[in-house]
Amino acid sequence: MPTGYDSATVWLVIALAGVLTFAIRGSFIYLFGRIDDVPPAVESALEYVPAAVFAALVFPALLAPAGDLAVSVGNEKLLAGALAALAAWYTERVLATILVGMGALWVLRFVV
Repeated sequence: MPTGYDSATVWLVIALAGVLTFAIRGSFIYLFGRIDDVPPAVESALEYVPAAVFAALVFPALLAPAGDLAVSVGNEKLLAGALAALAAWYTERVLATILVGMGALWVLRFVV
């Protein structure tokens, strides 16, 4: 894909992004190696990270599978995700959630 930038600029941006990513990750390793206890406010905030990452990964695939917002009955991924969410809430078991979600997706995609 052609851009308006020369290749040196593109590689410089890629290298800078890599260095900054490494520095951010390294700073946390360094910081938590120097302090004895994680502050309660940080520990409380870190409890929300798994749910936030999960939502960031799952919701775009459910709500916009083709890139455009698709909140309708015709969106089989959204319906299967809703059934999987109900299974997760009712059973509180990961395997049951996966089986219900994938089973619903396969039925909606290949049978209906």
